[in-house]
Amino acid sequence: MDPIAPLIQNFHAEGRPRVWSLVITIFGDAVKHRGGHIAGVRLQTLLERIGIESGAMRTALSRLAHDGWITRERQGRNSCYQLSQLGHQEFASATQLIYGAPQTKSVDRWTLASGETAPPNSIKIAPHLWLVAEDVGAGYLSVSGELGVIPENFFSRILSDDHRRALDMLSQDIKSVSNSDLEPLDAMAARTLLIHRWRRIVLRFSILPNELMPPEFRDPPPHDEMAAAYKRLAPMAEKWLDLRAGKLTPMPAASKDFDARFRDKT
Repeated sequence: MDPIAPLIQNFHAEGRPRVWSLVITIFGDAVKHRGGHIAGVRLQTLLERIGIESGAMRTALSRLAHDGWITRERQGRNSCYQLSQLGHQEFASATQLIYGAPQTKSVDRWTLASGETAPPNSIKIAPHLWLVAEDVGAGYLSVSGELGVIPENFFSRILSDDHRRALDMLSQDIKSVSNSDLEPLDAMAARTLLIHRWRRIVLRFSILPNELMPPEFRDPPPHDEMAAAYKRLAPMAEKWLDLRAGKLTPMPAASKDFDARFRDKT
């Protein structure tokens, strides 16, 4: 039985894959910390394991090259793809969100802010009213203090149906590989699909502080689940990036910032 079949099936069950988006995930997760470039044959091997045909890969790469995210160069008979300067810049802010450390301490000070635009890292409570787990800058009418009683209907308002479904699917995918001892390529494919789902969640929705998560998403919180799954899959997945087999040659050694993923830097 294919040990990562549930992840692959869930990925394709959501409709026609946006392969260009998946390729961006791969560049951010498996390429950026490995010298910023990847051979076409390695990329194709990974995508085929996920069920993406070579034609769809070529179309996605053409789109990304046209949009200025990547560049292509020939190395003998093979093609190599690398992040452009724009690609590196675009990944910088997203990387902090995607690979930030899970919350380890309770929030002691909350701010209720009113203004024309949303403060950074804020949670919308009502039109022009946000809750922030920190102080806000000038330009807002704000009140700060401890968080009091949270009414039950608050959770249905703060977590949309789409957000809830996305977190449910993430939890399902993580559980489907939690007890599997995976080979290097399978581990890399599983890590790719999990971080792709997580990336879409954190870039579309706010990462809620644990205190504001509905009870069913607190034990453990999704961020903790994702961090634990990533750390479990990472060693074997990195072995695949080091692999020399057939047409595959090892990628450059991992940069030091790889070890900081999902870890508190303080």
